[in-house]
Amino acid sequence: MKWLVCLLCLCACLLGGCWDRVEINDIALVTAAAIDLSTPDVIELSVQVFIPRSVSEGNGSEEAMTIIRTEKGDNIADAMSKVQLNVPRKVFWGHCRVYIYGEALARHGLNDFVDFFARHPEPRNRAYVFVSKGKARDILQVMPPLERYPAEVVRKLSDMHVGINVTLLDLQKMFAAGTDSIALPMVELMKPPNEERPMETNPYLSGTAVFRNGKMIGTLSAQTTKGLIWLRDEAFRMTVTGKITQERGLVTFRSIREKTRLKPRIEDGRWKMLVEIDTVGSIEQNGTRLTLDTPEQIAKTEAGVSKEIESEVRLALQEVQKELKVDVLNFARQFHRNYPKEFAAVREHWNQVFSEIEVDLNVKVNVRQTGLIAVPAGLPNSDVKR
Repeated sequence: MKWLVCLLCLCACLLGGCWDRVEINDIALVTAAAIDLSTPDVIELSVQVFIPRSVSEGNGSEEAMTIIRTEKGDNIADAMSKVQLNVPRKVFWGHCRVYIYGEALARHGLNDFVDFFARHPEPRNRAYVFVSKGKARDILQVMPPLERYPAEVVRKLSDMHVGINVTLLDLQKMFAAGTDSIALPMVELMKPPNEERPMETNPYLSGTAVFRNGKMIGTLSAQTTKGLIWLRDEAFRMTVTGKITQERGLVTFRSIREKTRLKPRIEDGRWKMLVEIDTVGSIEQNGTRLTLDTPEQIAKTEAGVSKEIESEVRLALQEVQKELKVDVLNFARQFHRNYPKEFAAVREHWNQVFSEIEVDLNVKVNVRQTGLIAVPAGLPNSDVKR
């Protein structure tokens, strides 16, 4: 009997119940965070907090959906402690899917502004990271006409892979890689369609911010970013418009599957990289006179699309490799895997070696589908080239 009582007492000690529970009504859900540089030694943290009452009341306006709290501090943790003083609920980072660094802060350097999100247990490693054109806080203040708040806009754009995708975990890995090369997507505000309502606009992905030693040193345009996406093996349902040799008009190809392989080589002391790009897709629009229903015409189309993809990749290589000289293409990782001793010898000046690597491209396009019609629409039969 005594053993039974002791066993029951022991079990009772293990039943902790809900002693550490936090009610949902006592939590302030952060949907996005913006980090700006106020002065060289002071940062400005802005958090966008979701208002659950607005959902229950059926109010869909931006002002009612979220509130923004901004405070300054010596670092993110210091500013966050001041934000908490102005929020009557416990600030919770678990639902924050978007982190935006302001352009001025990015150019000053990100090295001191990553540790908080990596060390804190609440932020999601899969949350997206961006750099804003101008102040990051401005992105959180707009009222997008389609989504409930701006953080949802940039998150969905990232989910659609219209630019490069970088998460908090990816950013930590870039810093830990030791190559001092980082690339983050850039977000910018569209010009408001109604000047009387300047806040009713959308953020959009405008290109890529490139970093060396943690500091932003340049940007890549949206067009150049397309080539960067191919090189980084992040292409997803990409659209390519090219010209077929000796034919008038353009043809647009949309990929269904894509794969990029990086194959490094060192021959006679010369560092080389073979980039193989394979993509399978369909024809979205045919602006030529071809019917695209014969092997010869399909081959011409594939060659035209391949040439355009190669042109996009060469453009990205020219800016990243020759002008900025920053390895945001993961070349270092591939050479480290295949030639660990040789890479260790040049690690300290890798970016210089990277700028001199000879890159060979092998682009293979496979057109599987040509659409619902064979004859180009809008042309009389006499003009169609069969």
